[in-house]
Amino acid sequence: MPNLGAMEILLIVFVILLLFGAAKLPDLARSVGRSARIFKSEVKEMQNDEASADQNQNQAPAQPRELTSGNAGNTAAQSSAEEGFWDRPENQRTNPAN
Repeated sequence: MPNLGAMEILLIVFVILLLFGAAKLPDLARSVGRSARIFKSEVKEMQNDEASADQNQNQAPAQPRELTSGNAGNTAAQSSAEEGFWDRPENQRTNPAN
């Protein structure tokens, strides 16, 4: 893989400026940061889920789950928790005019 020198990096930055414009770069950087933060939290949650699943398998044998009215309430609670994520101010778009 070739090494990137100063000229190559400047060329890449110049092309990005031409494509997106200077006014859109802060929004682009903010979006990339939010995406990275969300991705990081999802990966961490998946690792926690796998760890808890491994602990549960080691402690007791798995029992089949049946769909009852109690489980239906859990899915409604999960969907409301997911909706809460987008209601937070840090996840809202700050400039809706764009």
